[in-house]
Amino acid sequence: MPVELGLSHFWAQGDAVSRSVAAVLFLLSVGSWYLVAGKIVALSRARRCHARALNAFWGADSLPAAVDALRAEDQTGILASLAVAGANAAELHRQHAARGIGAGVSASEFVTRALRNQIVESQASIESGLTFLASVGSTAPFIGLFGTVWGIYHALVGLSGATQVVLDKVAGPVGEALIMTAAGLFVAIPAVLAYNAFTRGNRLTLARLDGFAHDLHAYLVTGLRGRPGDKLVDLDAARVARSA
Repeated sequence: MPVELGLSHFWAQGDAVSRSVAAVLFLLSVGSWYLVAGKIVALSRARRCHARALNAFWGADSLPAAVDALRAEDQTGILASLAVAGANAAELHRQHAARGIGAGVSASEFVTRALRNQIVESQASIESGLTFLASVGSTAPFIGLFGTVWGIYHALVGLSGATQVVLDKVAGPVGEALIMTAAGLFVAIPAVLAYNAFTRGNRLTLARLDGFAHDLHAYLVTGLRGRPGDKLVDLDAARVARSA
C-alpha cells in the first residue's frame, strides 16, 4: 500500500519544533515580500518625481516659492525636508549670528551642519528595512537546515522501535524533511536579491540628495543658483566639470 507523502503529511507528522520552524519561515517570507513591495513603490516614486521637483525648485523666483514648489512636486518628502532644513538654518544664522552659542560660526558652517544632519535622517529613512532583508537572507537557510535536521531526527526516532526498516519508510520522511531546506532557500534568495537591488537604488537616491545639498548650500551661502528652467542633467554635468 503506497505511503501518503507531501507537505500536508509532513505537517501532520511534524511536532511542535518542526511546525514552529515552518511558521517562522512563513512569517519571514511574508515580511520580506511586504517590505520588497513597499521599497519598489518608494523607489519608483522617487525616480519619477525627484528630477521634476528639482527643476521646479530652481525655476522658482524666490526661496519661499522654491520650497513650496518643491513640496508640491516631491512626493517622497526627502528633498523638501532638506530644503526646509537649509532655509531655516540660513534664516536662523541671519537672525542670531551676533549672539548666542552660534556667534562666530560662519553661515557656511551653520548651513552645512543643518544639511548634514538632515541628510543623516533622510538616509536612515531611505535605508530602513534593509537590515531586515539582510538578516532574512543570512539566517533563513540555517533556519531551514535546522528544520531539516530536526525532521530527520524525528523520522528516525519514529522508526527506532521497528524490527525491520524498509527503505520506503526512511526515504519518505527524510525527503519531506528536506523540504525545510528548500523553504529556507526560497525565503533567503529573494531577500538577498532585493537587498542588493535596493542598496544600489538607495545609493543613486542618496547621490542625488547629496548633489542637491551641495547646490543648495552654495545658493544659501552665496546666493548663486542655476538659471530658471535648468535641467537636472545640466547641474550634474557642471558639478562633474568642476570636480575634474
